[in-house]
Amino acid sequence: MPLVTSTEMFKKAYEGGYAVGAFNVNNMEIIQGITEAAAQEKAPLILQVSAGARKYAKHVYLMKLVEAAVEDTGLPICLHLDHGDSFEICKSCIDGGFTSVMIDGSKYSFEENVALTRKVVEYAHSKGIVVEGELGRLAGVEDEVKVSAADSSYTDPAQVEEFVTRTGVDSLAIAIGTSHGAYKFKPGTKPQLRFDILEEVGKRLPGFPIVLHGASSVMQEYVAIVNQFGGKMPGAIGVPEEMLRKASEMAVCKINIDSDLRLAMTASVRKHLAENPEHFDPRQYLTPARDAIREVVAHKMRNVLGCSGKA
Repeated sequence: MPLVTSTEMFKKAYEGGYAVGAFNVNNMEIIQGITEAAAQEKAPLILQVSAGARKYAKHVYLMKLVEAAVEDTGLPICLHLDHGDSFEICKSCIDGGFTSVMIDGSKYSFEENVALTRKVVEYAHSKGIVVEGELGRLAGVEDEVKVSAADSSYTDPAQVEEFVTRTGVDSLAIAIGTSHGAYKFKPGTKPQLRFDILEEVGKRLPGFPIVLHGASSVMQEYVAIVNQFGGKMPGAIGVPEEMLRKASEMAVCKINIDSDLRLAMTASVRKHLAENPEHFDPRQYLTPARDAIREVVAHKMRNVLGCSGKA
């Protein structure tokens, strides 16, 4: 089975009241853990690659690993560029075999965002590739995405119809209170998502797939393990999973998850090496790390996204 676009995935997700997980990948073990979970859960799947991941692993290596995952699992997998910040990187990924790209023009003015997004859409659609755009800016740090709280902004529902119509995007990432990275909220505060904005966007764009970025829950069991074995992550607070489940029952069809995978992998490696200081073979400590990623992804698909059994 070849790589697929997200079009049919999103149509089914919107109608079924669930979301498809979009999981960031950087190496073989992460890809294996994610795809093994998807095969186990019989769930639709989006693997996404950031600009930082392309620099780290190289485009060709990631492509071959994803192609191997498709062959190994037989799953319909969409390969997506996460946070492309220029026409050039989107074009490179489209030409290089990706089936979906995100162009993030949210740092620009509305008109500049429209113009850039439209340019990417025109090229992508000519190749049969789908495009995700973004309105509003999420705070936080993840790879090369760095936005201060002062520079963040909620999505204005009054702009979404015009943006989608003028750009022709296939899905839209909005800002309703999630943020990138592990430190999403201050200790002692109660995380809140602006479901009123999501509801209004859904009314203005009926049937249109909405995307949430920065949606890791920062699973505390892994934070505790990291801290137990030398880490310093006090006050790392993520998005409560029940809020993500509610969003996936509304207009949200794609939820991005990255930090939880990093936490699970790091916690597993730290714990294994602390308990087995004589081990130096990467296979010895990366095997449980891969298993941890599989467990996290399966949990997300089954209990948060609601997409198990939907492949």
